[in-house]
Amino acid sequence: MRTFRNPILPGFYPDPSAIRVGEDYYLVTSSFEFFPGVPVFHSKDLVNWRQLGHVLDRPSQLNLDHTIPSMGIWAPTIRYHEGIFYMITTYIDNDKNQHNFYVTATDPAGDWSDPVWLEDAPGIDSSLFFDNDGKVYYTGNRVPPEGQDYPKHMDIWLQEIDLAAGKLTGPKISIWQGALKVAHAQEGPHVYKIGGWYYVLIAEGGTGHTHAITIARSRNVTGPYEGHKANPILTHRHLGRQYPIVNVGHGELVETQHGDWWMFCLASRTNGGYYRNLGRETFLTPVAWENEWPVVNPGKGVLEFEAAAPDLPETKWPELPVRDDFEDRVLAPVWNFLRTPRGGFWSLTEQPGVLRLQLKPERLSEISNPSFVGRRQQHLSFRAAADMTFRPGTENETAGFVLLQNADYHFRFELGLDAGEQVLRLIERRGGSEQLLAADPYPQDKVQFKVEAKGQEYCFFYRSSEADKWIALHEGADGRVLSTDLAGGFTGAYMGMYASSQGTESGNYADFDWFSYEGLE
Repeated sequence: MRTFRNPILPGFYPDPSAIRVGEDYYLVTSSFEFFPGVPVFHSKDLVNWRQLGHVLDRPSQLNLDHTIPSMGIWAPTIRYHEGIFYMITTYIDNDKNQHNFYVTATDPAGDWSDPVWLEDAPGIDSSLFFDNDGKVYYTGNRVPPEGQDYPKHMDIWLQEIDLAAGKLTGPKISIWQGALKVAHAQEGPHVYKIGGWYYVLIAEGGTGHTHAITIARSRNVTGPYEGHKANPILTHRHLGRQYPIVNVGHGELVETQHGDWWMFCLASRTNGGYYRNLGRETFLTPVAWENEWPVVNPGKGVLEFEAAAPDLPETKWPELPVRDDFEDRVLAPVWNFLRTPRGGFWSLTEQPGVLRLQLKPERLSEISNPSFVGRRQQHLSFRAAADMTFRPGTENETAGFVLLQNADYHFRFELGLDAGEQVLRLIERRGGSEQLLAADPYPQDKVQFKVEAKGQEYCFFYRSSEADKWIALHEGADGRVLSTDLAGGFTGAYMGMYASSQGTESGNYADFDWFSYEGLE
């Protein structure tokens, strides 16, 4: 029996939405304050995925200036109808106002259109449903029109949408308010027509430990909807905090070309206690149907790390190289910026074969667009390294390797000046306060950084070239700084390259010859 391993998308890939088009599967996830926004993936077998790029990859599509951590792009939905792909999502501003929009493309690899913003579309987690009669419906959540009966009590609503005009039309209809009153935050709705029933699949219980997936059905798209007596159809909240997969929720149903059903959902792996450095990841599990209701992972009812693979021809894509030598003229899709990149601070062509980062006045500790290029941490234990050439000109100038959860929780492994002398230093930022963990004199311009994490023990090393032995700058740093359980928010840990002139203008730059990352699990 061929098996697969969960999560199918490890690292910070939450709120998965997926579709099948013929024999091809496409999937998108949330991206919050990171740019480009909404990574889009392609698979032939539901298990092996390759990233095609991002849906929102132009500043004209996505302005994330000054977006605070964990705001930005929430819970996209991807759909396909008559040759056109649709991605609809919510942009959350710093005041937590919700702005819903959609973009379209004829090829999911892009280019996608500029946004069509929807008026009078309250709430989050927007989705589209194309009915057989040609009508199209928008679904989302909102505060119930009659008011909230308890904190975070939400209403799932539905309304027709005219996609050609970019407008909602007709009345807003409340269709369901979840399965359990104390399970707050009814959200993430998707409507499906399966057989003679309309189903609405939602998340409730909040995206933390009590997250869950519930379902209701109706003979009419506008309801009334009947909740399943076996709800929730998937959750891990009853398994306790020692269970290694937690906060399971936000599901999406997909039928294969052979008539088999599968569910995508988010969940987190804990590490060194109830700490979730990697954020919420994308998992996969089978679904059967009994009495016209879905049964998730029959006989078990939980997500598993290893399970029988879908009955589809296995299609593996070339594995991403451990090392990126920056030899292409464009960044690989694994790389992101913090917020919309402004000022042309990075280049792969000024010095071919290196990633050049111009020093910007913005700091990593600010809600800004610093000179940072990063990628997700995708393993509980990993090894990452980078080769940098840089000479600081003033004590404001610094560059190096960073491990990031957000502006107030991160590690900076950097080269800078101290009393006129070059030093390598490791700075931990926790709760907005900074602590120098270690520093060594380092007079050279070229340095290689290495970070090895085994669980929550992070160790930092350096050397001048491959011919040298690694020197430990600091061992046993507390990786929990990078967990959402300390830092808050909805994102996962990143790592990458960084250069800053810390509040001053500078013409200096740092050159990164390569960056490597590999899991150690």
